[in-house]
Amino acid sequence: MTVLEKVGSSPRGDILPRTNDLGYYEVRIESIGGLGAHLAGQILAEAGVLGMGLNGAHFSSYGSEKKGTPLRSFVRFTEHGREVRSSSPVDRPHLVAIFHEALSRNKTVLEGLEPDGVLLVNTRRPPAELAERLGLQGVTVGTVDALNIALEEKTRINTAMLGAITRGMGFMDLEAVRRALARTFERRYAHLLEANLRTFDRGHDEVKLEQIPGEYRPVEPAVGGSPFGYLNAPIGGAIMYPANTVVRDLSPSRLGSLPQFIQENCNNCGLCDMVCPDMCFVWREGVDDKGRTGMVLQGIDYQYCKGCFKCVEVCPVQPPALVEIPESEGYAESHRVARFGELEHVQKVEPGVRPRPRKA
Repeated sequence: MTVLEKVGSSPRGDILPRTNDLGYYEVRIESIGGLGAHLAGQILAEAGVLGMGLNGAHFSSYGSEKKGTPLRSFVRFTEHGREVRSSSPVDRPHLVAIFHEALSRNKTVLEGLEPDGVLLVNTRRPPAELAERLGLQGVTVGTVDALNIALEEKTRINTAMLGAITRGMGFMDLEAVRRALARTFERRYAHLLEANLRTFDRGHDEVKLEQIPGEYRPVEPAVGGSPFGYLNAPIGGAIMYPANTVVRDLSPSRLGSLPQFIQENCNNCGLCDMVCPDMCFVWREGVDDKGRTGMVLQGIDYQYCKGCFKCVEVCPVQPPALVEIPESEGYAESHRVARFGELEHVQKVEPGVRPRPRKA
């Protein structure tokens, strides 16, 4: 008997518990490339349509399709017999699933969450602590340590989060989702099927859901739209926000571990800096351990570190000056050596203030 046969069959699903004005129950997944969010959304939609008799749609929005870049995946369900006529992004989700906790620093990932909606986050924090950190009330918050589950089962985060999403939605047929998961992996990655089914089950069983009391307040985006309108637009098409990497935060790209710098073992050879793709290493003029004047490595700016570990691989000294360690809460912030100090590229424009016209 194959694993697919052991998963069993599923009856047709129940009526959706609640929908928006168009009759849709909507899910938005916030992730980064490489965590498998697109596949998770695809499996979820397949389970609802083929396994439960619902009508539905799934699609994703991403840019350069590379690891570490932002990605959103959308799923819509509606009752059997009603057509899905919208292909626009989900901006009023009933459930938001965040595959990497660092993404929650930008409140836009929470924007539009419906009152009495569900927020699921891959994190070690308990739901109440996360809700307080994000300033959320009047919603259900769920947390699951999907990263740890994936590491223990030698799988990926997406199937653990898929299990949590299945439970958080409340109406999804568990066996229908397991069958859709089994079909996907049996076709492509049969040797990984058993481990991913275990990962899915653990995500479903280990997610902690808690209704947060209080009055729901719509989440305001952390960064608004352009401050310029036709009254205060700069003359001549000036670029007020030039492309730069000074304020870019690559830390969401890390998948649970980071390089630790042990300065007493370092001989300042610079090989780590040569292989680092994002110039994370910070140097200052000083005196090395032999009393010679030169550039001395101070540490790592973890804002730009995405955990590729090329520096760990190339470090030539023994014991090594760079080692891979699990990333714990607050470690990156407390050990970060800022590359650019307090420099920020921020353009402040007062609303309603019109620039002075140029003199002829």
